[in-house]
Amino acid sequence: MTVENGVRVMAGTMVLLSLSLSFVSPWWLLLTAFVGVNLIQSAFTGFCPAATILKKLGFRSGDKPA
Repeated sequence: MTVENGVRVMAGTMVLLSLSLSFVSPWWLLLTAFVGVNLIQSAFTGFCPAATILKKLGFRSGDKPA
């Protein structure tokens, strides 16, 4: 799996998790907002903390052939 795909999987998982937990407490929706803001800022700045973590875990970059 590439870093780019891993970021999308991680973001989607966090959104679904926080939406599920919002039935327990609406404060969990702040996690959804955080994920959304992080995705937007990474599009403008090119810096994504999740991508950095996934690279350190050994995920391959999308620009390299498999």
